[in-house]
Amino acid sequence: MRSSASDLGVGCCKYAFVGQSAAFASIDKTIRTIAPWDCPIIITGETGAGKEMVARKIHSLSQRSEQVFVPVDCSTLTGQLFESQLFGHVKGAFTGAFSDTLGFFRAADGGTIFFDEIGELPLDLQARLLRVLQEGEITPLGSTKAFPVDVRVLCATSCDLREMVRNDKFRADLYYRLNVVNLEVSPLRDRKKDIVILAEYFLDKQAKLYDKPAKKLTPSAIKILTDYDWPGNVRELANVIERAYVLSQSEEEIGPSMFPTEILVGDILPERGQGQEQEFPAMDEVNKKLVIRALQATNGHKMAAAKLLKIDYGKLSRFIKKHNLCPDYR
Repeated sequence: MRSSASDLGVGCCKYAFVGQSAAFASIDKTIRTIAPWDCPIIITGETGAGKEMVARKIHSLSQRSEQVFVPVDCSTLTGQLFESQLFGHVKGAFTGAFSDTLGFFRAADGGTIFFDEIGELPLDLQARLLRVLQEGEITPLGSTKAFPVDVRVLCATSCDLREMVRNDKFRADLYYRLNVVNLEVSPLRDRKKDIVILAEYFLDKQAKLYDKPAKKLTPSAIKILTDYDWPGNVRELANVIERAYVLSQSEEEIGPSMFPTEILVGDILPERGQGQEQEFPAMDEVNKKLVIRALQATNGHKMAAAKLLKIDYGKLSRFIKKHNLCPDYR
């Protein structure tokens, strides 16, 4: 049965975690099992794979679902500023501290706090975070008064925290405190069945955003999307679909001509498996794929395709005739 965005409670999220692949079904089952418990969780996976969506899903199914979800990007703030953001401060604690602040932990009291890219957290702040987790209270900068906090802690990282622990870049005691459950989000290239579902979700989202008619992907557009490896994962797909929706002048469908060049030619060379030598296709096969994609991207206009490929128009015409190329432009 196909999953929908509404099924997964992602209305508050920028990107949806939806799908029908085996990898999706597995992690969705795990999420539903662990969500009711208050244990810390580390969510791992490549950048853009949907780690925050998993965290939000866990929160939405937990007993804290009616309370606040506070995301914290550990890669953007460091030093005293981050410490203030995390634990709060009192007026006069440092230059520019003109009033008291709660900080992320007190703001998340009763709810969930989500540390994105937890591996970026400086070692000194890791020590303070560990103390908060152990004692259940925080002390704002410049204050001696401790405040109890009741939060569930979820973390995400694209780094290998175990390797960081071995290299003394991440505290072992904090790692073991956080890593009660480890959830790995598979990259989009390993969830091929989810690509079209996600693309259709993003198309629908754009239509609602601009109050415009829904648009459909053509068969050739679907093939290109599913053939591509998506190194930027769900985030990259969302951006490609948004671009295609905005640029498309058709009120009904979106074809390959709306995709950027890297998407059109992304699968020209086969991916090399781990421990395998890469097998290169014949030059003619590569060139045929390139020409077909260029023609699709230009709706069959040979002159525009020649410019896209940076070759002479006559040479392109002879190649098309020689190989009897007639791609589907839909």
